[in-house]
Amino acid sequence: MKLLDIVHPAAKILVDIAKSQDSEVPGGTMRDSFLVNGVAFKKTFSYAGFEQQPKKFLNPKILMLNIELELKSEKENAETRLSDPLQYQSIVDVE
Repeated sequence: MKLLDIVHPAAKILVDIAKSQDSEVPGGTMRDSFLVNGVAFKKTFSYAGFEQQPKKFLNPKILMLNIELELKSEKENAETRLSDPLQYQSIVDVE
């Protein structure tokens, strides 16, 4: 990391955090890590209204997580009782 000069204050903080980590990341080393100028997601996704969301962020707040953001399915525990067959299609459409 000493091979490049970090000018941006937020990037410098992120580099300092990366340097201070003692734990190893499975499947890679610190040299395999890099900063992304933008929003990065491991998986692609879409949701209602995605097209209307801004594609640029001014003065963003940055959060680094070491947990999954994916919601787990409740299919095993879910039970739905319907009195009208038309309700089924509305539930499927929401999913």
